[in-house]
Amino acid sequence: MDIKSLMKQAQEVQKKMQKIQDELANNTYEGAAAGGFVKVIITGAGIAKKITIDSSLIDKNEKEVLEDLVVAAFNDAKNKMEVESSNSIKAATSGLPLPAGFKF
Repeated sequence: MDIKSLMKQAQEVQKKMQKIQDELANNTYEGAAAGGFVKVIITGAGIAKKITIDSSLIDKNEKEVLEDLVVAAFNDAKNKMEVESSNSIKAATSGLPLPAGFKF
């Protein structure tokens, strides 16, 4: 494979990566905890947009439990975002002869 061909492929991948990043930033991801009683929606940039808590969980004596459930729901949403991002990047770079272990 010649260097010109490799550079052209790298430029194409760079364009694809930018498009994927733009699309992912506009996506939203929902995470849940406690069987869906706590839900968090975040953007692809990792910004929390909405938190929903079922009123049956609101008890001043269980404040710490509720806080833990919000964190769990946020982390669930973030994990979903990361999986989609990783899969999109793998799809964009498939076919490009990258060195073993190379990561974006």
